[in-house]
Amino acid sequence: MIGPQVEYVGFVTSAKAREYTLRVRRGDEAVEVILAIPNEAFLSHRVRFQDGPEICFLKLQKELLAGDGPLPAWLSVDDSELEDYRTAHAPKPPRRHPPKPAPTA
Repeated sequence: MIGPQVEYVGFVTSAKAREYTLRVRRGDEAVEVILAIPNEAFLSHRVRFQDGPEICFLKLQKELLAGDGPLPAWLSVDDSELEDYRTAHAPKPPRRHPPKPAPTA
């Protein structure tokens, strides 16, 4: 059995949030879910604009894994989810390689 397919439809910016629309197809059924990230999160640089769709996809994926019931039409991304994403995608510190041994004669 093929799992649900998720399609990014687009976004609109409202007075309080950037609202991303994702379409979920399960067999012949298709529903649209709007996921909102507060504008303040972008303005305070806690999240980058280009990361918005991925953050919303990950939240929707959690909803899909939670059960087979109907999806809510609207979800909000909260501060803890933004922090989890930021932590998971933080740059890794550079690896320090041990010094190469000096050539021997």
